[in-house]
Amino acid sequence: MREIKAGEIARAVKKLCMDANYCLPSDVIDALKEGYRKEESPVGKDVLSQILKNVEIAAQQKIPLCQDTGVAVFFIDLGQEVRITGGNLEDAINKGVKEGYLKGYLRKSMVSDPLFKRTNTKDNTPSVIHIRIVPGDKIKIILAPKGAGAENMSRVAMLKPADGVEGVRDFVVETVKKAGPNPCPPVIVGVGIGGNFEKAPCLAKRALLRRIGEHNSHPRYAKLENELLSKINNLGIGPQGLGGRVTGLAVNIEWFPCHIASLPIAVNIQCHSARHREMEI
Repeated sequence: MREIKAGEIARAVKKLCMDANYCLPSDVIDALKEGYRKEESPVGKDVLSQILKNVEIAAQQKIPLCQDTGVAVFFIDLGQEVRITGGNLEDAINKGVKEGYLKGYLRKSMVSDPLFKRTNTKDNTPSVIHIRIVPGDKIKIILAPKGAGAENMSRVAMLKPADGVEGVRDFVVETVKKAGPNPCPPVIVGVGIGGNFEKAPCLAKRALLRRIGEHNSHPRYAKLENELLSKINNLGIGPQGLGGRVTGLAVNIEWFPCHIASLPIAVNIQCHSARHREMEI
């Protein structure tokens, strides 16, 4: 059994919060550059140029890529041979978020009550934390800050099995079409298929963590990813909704077995500031 101190986890999370909000992953930057080369609309091309300039300034000056520094969403792979000492895992994560958002001058966006008393917690906690137990003696921490503009455009549906591939295809494309400029395109589209009502959205959000250009290992799902991206880019929404050919950078699908009478599907849209960082302890 390996012991890991809660303080070490908090320090790691603090750094992740700042790094994720200042610097885009290289695969997203490469996709934006490729989008600039492909874009045919002069306005769309200009928008992508400004986005790339913003990425450069944020990284150099250590300032947020976007004013909406989002909900701190974590995916934790907790090794079953790990024992956390000096505190518990969720408290350590929230401590790191509080310190990272304060020191990094990142906007605090969490309210204490979603309906009756929407008072800002002033430290961006509590976080949203997904934990799974895995073999080994390490902790893998993935942070994906998620802003409201893109998150609010996401949808989940319980389709009928008879709806099949066509039903899935129509639901994904219609979701992006209805979203229009709101999620700050070009977007990355995470799609979760299968499981049940709560599993599908988790699959969709986890799909957003996959590197752009890496397709689902199942050839039929990989083919569907390409088909969906083509249809999305034919919608004409374009960068920031101002028209063009580059509405989406990628469509990533994750799937899970499901009930014989169900076909759950979720679409989680990510804006062009597709921020995520990870660390292993």
